[in-house]
Amino acid sequence: MKNRTIIGGLMAASLMGSAGTAAAETLKLAIGQRGNWDTAVAEIGQRAGIFKKHGLDLETLYTQGGGETQQAVISGSVEIGVAAGTLGVLGAFSKGAPVRIIGSQATGAADFWYVPANSKIQKLQDVTPETTIAYSTNGSSTNSVALGFLDQYKLKAKLVATGSPSATFTPVMSGQVDVGWSSPPFGFDALKEGKIRIIARANDVEAIRTQSIRTLIANARFVDTQKKVLSTFMAAYREAVDFMYSSDEALKIYAEFAGTDVATAKQIRDEFFPKSLIDPDRMSGMDQVMADAVTFKAISKPLDQEQLAKLIQIPPRQ
Repeated sequence: MKNRTIIGGLMAASLMGSAGTAAAETLKLAIGQRGNWDTAVAEIGQRAGIFKKHGLDLETLYTQGGGETQQAVISGSVEIGVAAGTLGVLGAFSKGAPVRIIGSQATGAADFWYVPANSKIQKLQDVTPETTIAYSTNGSSTNSVALGFLDQYKLKAKLVATGSPSATFTPVMSGQVDVGWSSPPFGFDALKEGKIRIIARANDVEAIRTQSIRTLIANARFVDTQKKVLSTFMAAYREAVDFMYSSDEALKIYAEFAGTDVATAKQIRDEFFPKSLIDPDRMSGMDQVMADAVTFKAISKPLDQEQLAKLIQIPPRQ
């Protein structure tokens, strides 16, 4: 009888464990730029068990940039997108796309623009109408920054979509593109070896420094029908951000994920990504963002308050 009781208890515990596993909610995420510190929140949180603790299992799809991320969300192939350019989101929403902003992903940016060491271009203001300047994808934050460079410095140049930092590097070094773009940690080795020179940073654009230029987005249907799951995701996401800035373990996880060492991971975090940059709770500088969106023809006119309330639905902290 005693053995039966023990066996019965073990079976019940096993069934409960199976039920707990089955109850885990699976969310599909599209994430721009694999390996960046600011886009690694979900990856680090997943590997650290934070999302699992909240009953979530994440399936991640990495994209070439914000434009691809946004399309995956709009099509419904994923529920959530990470690092979609705000201007692109505004443009899609204004055209009726089923997309909602559920958090800020980056306020300001650590992206930088570079040239080969032997380039005649010493600073961004040296470019000519024939110069080609890279960005990731149409509608991405790097697209917005590149447009910002042209506007702020009154430049004439050709903007070209080149995809991820790694995809951009080869055409730049082979002379097919004059000015490349990257984001830490990609490009650090080339900088140390003297192969490239940085000629501009995203935060050189005055308006960029205080703008939420990239967002967390979700499909409108998901936002409307899965509010509890969405709130749970954001709670886990916030906890993962806190973990990234309070734990050496987070640096180890990131270093393994990004294929770098812990010292470089710490440099990336401490020098390029202050915690305020990836705070998801507030969309900053939206008036200027909308003005830029009009200037760059992403939208025809600024959204009104009713439209903004519909677009921006950030679950409150619990």
